[in-house]
Order: sequence, then structure tokens, then C-alpha cells
Amino acid sequence: MSYIKLPIMEETGYIVLDSYDQSQDPQEWLDLTYVDWKSSGDTRFAPLASAYGDMECNGFWNHTPPKTDKDGVWVPANTDVAPRLKARAEEPGANIGRCRVIELKPNTYSDCIYNLHIDDNNRLNPEGTGWIVRGFFNLTDNPDSVMILREDRDDPTTETRIPLPAGTQVIIDTQRLWHAVWHPGPELRYCLITSWTSGPELQSYIDARNPRAKIANAPLEQSVIDDAAAEVARRRAERAARLAEQGKVHVDAMSEA
Repeated sequence: MSYIKLPIMEETGYIVLDSYDQSQDPQEWLDLTYVDWKSSGDTRFAPLASAYGDMECNGFWNHTPPKTDKDGVWVPANTDVAPRLKARAEEPGANIGRCRVIELKPNTYSDCIYNLHIDDNNRLNPEGTGWIVRGFFNLTDNPDSVMILREDRDDPTTETRIPLPAGTQVIIDTQRLWHAVWHPGPELRYCLITSWTSGPELQSYIDARNPRAKIANAPLEQSVIDDAAAEVARRRAERAARLAEQGKVHVDAMSEA
């Protein structure tokens, strides 16, 4: 038995949809309550839906009782001040797990590559049910920023760079693709991230929005890529040495909790 997945995502693991007009929506993310929670880079998160409706961002399996990243419970303190963001998450009609707004400070390409990670969306998810993917709705206008995706974390030839102007909509199999955002700044970046369950509802939402399973990369000089690879190798070596001094085993992988 296997999971229910969306055929449209099989080729690349991501889908870019038509952008929506973010300028027509209120800037509700400015009124949310944020908690410190590190994912990839210098971040905070404002939970809209959590495991049991509390103001926290932990993986659903780290609760009592544990559960998979489905059936999230809305966090009233945030959804009461962000009804439009809640409605955005609900638009596909698919089951919602974690739903939150990320606040990301400016970073470098090297930072981004160092922070590439895969998610653990489908822990405890029973086979025969819908595979969990994530939707990313860019809230602020960050045309110089890119979502970086890699099939192989250490192979830049597998890299896709998706520009992030306001209203960008991307759906990603984040358990398949290594991902992080390169955000040169200078302002903070905000994005709505929602865990959705694959199925006919999500497929219909995608079909109605001109899905593209592959886009041309934003250009990037080879020297930038090479310098980042060297910097990442240096940081990993330093981290491994620190852990060794503490008697800990270095696991050379990053996974968002």
C-alpha cells in the first residue's frame, strides 16, 4: 500500500501557481503573535493552526497524544486577528495540519545553502491516506528573494530558484526536496505556510490556477555557487568539531521538526 499523491507533482516535486493580488489583502501578519522557533535561518513563527490549538509550533508527533501533520486546531489568538490568512489556508478545501506565518530576517546565499532542510511531514501518516505537502504564499514583496529547492542537498545542478514577489503561490513536497529561502532583504520577509493533505480537493485547487511543474531558474553566477559550497563545507566541519568536543555524534543532515 502507498500514499495518495498528486500526479502533477511527480516530475519535480513542486508546483508554481498563478500569483494572487496580495495588495488587495490586509497586512494581517503584522498583528500576529510570534514565537521563537528556528527552522532555516533567523526566524520566528506565528502559529495559526497547531496540534491542539496552543500558541506553539512543535511537530504534531511531539504531543500527547501524538498525531501526524493533519487535523490542525486553529489558534484563536491569531486567527481572530487574521481571518483573511485563515481563509487563504482554507481555500483548497484540503485537510490542514500545521499552518503558520514565518518571519525571516535577511540572509546570504551561503546561509541559505547551509540551512537547506527537508521536512518530516508524514511521520505517523498511515499508508493509503493522502501525502502531506506544503503551500507557501509569499505575503511581502520580495522580488530579489528566491525559494531554493534541491533534489540533492550538495548538488547545485539539481537546484531550482523560484522568485518571491508578493502573491507568489508555490506547493512543495518538502519531504522530498531540500529547501530554504535566500532573502537578501533589507526588510523582513513574511510567508504563509500550510500543510495540506493530497487528494481531489487540492488537485482541483491546483488545476484552477495554471500550475507549472517546472520554471526557468533565476540567473546566478557560478562563482557565487562555488563560494557557498566552500563556506558550507567549512561551517559543517566546524560544527562537527564542536560536537566531537562535547562527545556527541555529528549527524550531517538537517530536518525541520
